[in-house]
Parts: sequence; structure tokens; C-alpha cells
Amino acid sequence: MGQESTVYVVDDDPAVRRTIEMLLESAGLRAATYASAEEFLSAYQQDWRGCLILDICMPGMSGLDLQEQLAAMPVSLPIIMVTGQADVPMAVQAMRTGAVDVIGKPFSRHVLLERVREAFKRDEKGRQYKLERAEILERVARLTPREREVMDLIVAGKHTKGIAAELELSPKTVESYRASVMIKMGAENVADLVRRVVAAGPLPDQ
Repeated sequence: MGQESTVYVVDDDPAVRRTIEMLLESAGLRAATYASAEEFLSAYQQDWRGCLILDICMPGMSGLDLQEQLAAMPVSLPIIMVTGQADVPMAVQAMRTGAVDVIGKPFSRHVLLERVREAFKRDEKGRQYKLERAEILERVARLTPREREVMDLIVAGKHTKGIAAELELSPKTVESYRASVMIKMGAENVADLVRRVVAAGPLPDQ
């Protein structure tokens, strides 16, 4: 079931699980339910995509405990917290740990579905970012140490003469490295190179 976007519901109350499951299915969404955080963890697969609806207060491992454990693994499934208790500190902690939202029980059908769709979009965006970053890192790994130095200086805004002076190379040699960097990084121009590198986030040291 991991290849299709699914709403994973973790709640110790079987009536709540069934209500959410019926609601999701009525909206054409796929759902899978679990009675505990431990049950979810034992079933979890890395290729799962979609989002997680998680009850904050449960016997054994709480929703907050599960949220923290998933973040440490790390698992990128967006989380929507639901709670039957007006516990503001717990809700704040859930949001600070990255929850899409915290929804009180009983919840609005419209609000829950809206948050699920928002979570799906966040999950897809996150997966796209990971794919793009992985591609950039793979391309960076192909660069020689000198090409990496040249690329870093280009991204820092240095021009050919400035790079040549800093690396004690001739401008012609820098241009040769620059051309090689563009090819290996799949960049059409300097602006494209900078966009790719910046979008990928921090790069590993040489």
C-alpha cells in the first residue's frame, strides 16, 4: 500500500478510527488504521506516502512520543494531530515538532479533509525536494576537488578574474573548469547553477 498516497490513522478508540476511515473513503481517499503507535511502527514501510492522522493521547506510546520517534528516524510523513482534550501545551509541542495542524474532537469533516489534502501536498513537495537534492548531490560528487572549489566561488558570486586570483590560476584555466562544472551540474548558465545549488541546501564538505 506504500506506493499510493494513503491516510494512516492511529487512534486507540475503534469508533474514532472507523469514523475517520469512513469519512476519508467517502471522499475517495485511501485509509489504513492502527490501534496504537506501536502497531503503526511495526507495520511502517519507508516507501509509504501520504499523511498520518495521530491521536495525541493514547495508552503506551503517546502521539507526541510517536511524532518525536518518527522525526528521529527520520520519517517525512506529514502529521495531523487530533485530540479530545483541551491541552494547549501538548498542541503547541505538536506544532513545534512539525505537525500540519492540531484538531480537536469532535472535528469538522470539512476541516479534516482540508488538512489531509494540505498534508498530501506537503508530502509530495517534500518528496520532490528529496529527489532534486539527491540528483544535485550525485552531480556534485562527480566534480573534481578543483572543480568544486570553482563552483563554490561561482555560487558565492565571484567572477572569473576573482576566482583566478583566489585560486592562483589563469583566467583561461578557470574558464575551462567553469565549463566542466556547468556540464557536470547540468546547468545552462550561472543563474541556473546557483539556483540548483541553493535549492539543494547545504552541500557536504569535500
